Amino acid sequence: MPTTHPNGKNNRSTSELVRELSEQSTRLIRQEMALARAELTEKGVEARFGMELLGAAGVLSLYGLGALAAAAILLLATTLKAWLAATIVGGGILIVAASAALMGKAHLARTAPPIPEATIETARQDLDTIRASIREGRA
Repeated sequence: MPTTHPNGKNNRSTSELVRELSEQSTRLIRQEMALARAELTEKGVEARFGMELLGAAGVLSLYGLGALAAAAILLLATTLKAWLAATIVGGGILIVAASAALMGKAHLARTAPPIPEATIETARQDLDTIRASIREGRA
């Protein structure tokens, strides 16, 4: 049982202090790992959504391209030359595909690099607190 001196400091044994430090360190490490896991899971969900958007852009480019291109070319070919109609429709499809790709890239960019930034910041704060406590203990 710790006793208190008149100067206000606890008189705990070294073994008690080491055991308490060990318990607190273990708990802190587990909490930091849980935070890192949660943060990386969140970034993974965002990355998956960006990849799905890129996949959708690819599917749109492949399947929609054939049917819509043929229909649009035939429609425009009634008033323009066939090659000009095909060029206009092809350019429009590429613009739509590029827009979807840029949106997907933006979602992926939000997740890069996949570093648990909040966890790193809280770990730095924990280390600063520990260092300050050690300095105060020496004083």
